Amino acid sequence: MKSHELYTAVDPALVTQMLDWFRANDRNVYRSAVATLAQNRKLRPVFVEKKSLPEQYAWIAKTLQIKACDTIGEHLLQAWLMAGNQGLLAAFCDGMGIPHDGKGSVVGDLPKKIDAERLNGSVDRLIEGGFDPKLVALYLHCFNMQNPGGWPELTAKLADDSRLALA
Repeated sequence: MKSHELYTAVDPALVTQMLDWFRANDRNVYRSAVATLAQNRKLRPVFVEKKSLPEQYAWIAKTLQIKACDTIGEHLLQAWLMAGNQGLLAAFCDGMGIPHDGKGSVVGDLPKKIDAERLNGSVDRLIEGGFDPKLVALYLHCFNMQNPGGWPELTAKLADDSRLALA
């Protein structure tokens, strides 16, 4: 899936959670995203900034569903996951035996192949460990985007495991 497809399929509450996180923790990224998205739509950022917060979020979420906004959408997801969800990323890397920096950022190359049995166990531990299944699904989709064409085992897991529904 591309990022615009993720934003179309994901629970809107996750997009709100992401935007809330940026507003609370990195306002510059939030402002930059608004400016970039507005520019992509041939609007001035002030057009978006004058809206109420719920209207801003709705406009941003709708705009991120447009294919032309894939790059900014992917960057937002990656930044939020890497900075705001480090525990999830680290737990996944640990479960998969992927070397990381302790915060979930992979050290070295991504694996060429994913062990399906290890993946199943890792997903089980993440969900049973209290991580929101929708957030886990979003992260796994984003992780799968890091390998051209994705990993067949992860793609199959995302398609077959009902707990990993995006919405």
